[in-house]
Amino acid sequence: MPEAKAHANYVRIAPRKAQLVVDLIRGKSVGEAIAILRHTPKAASPIVEKLLNSAIANAEHNYQMNVERLYISQAYVNQGPTLKRYRPRAQGRAFPIKKRTSHITLVVSEK
Repeated sequence: MPEAKAHANYVRIAPRKAQLVVDLIRGKSVGEAIAILRHTPKAASPIVEKLLNSAIANAEHNYQMNVERLYISQAYVNQGPTLKRYRPRAQGRAFPIKKRTSHITLVVSEK
């Protein structure tokens, strides 16, 4: 059974935050998943929605899949590299800030 993938690498959102949104749509049909993402007030929602649209376009264009029969077979978030920044604190100390990045992957298949 063919499957179409879409990756978003080095996304500037923490993996823990992106994971919450991705868990909502795993296993759902694409129409239902888009509806869920549109009504989820999280920062990762528009990013995941854009990635889902890309996966749907890949399925349609590269594999000639029927869009009505697509569902999200796999969805996961891996941790990317962490950007390390420093914030000045009292008495000349430096406080590290870790700006985390994510690698988000969606795989869609036909039912």
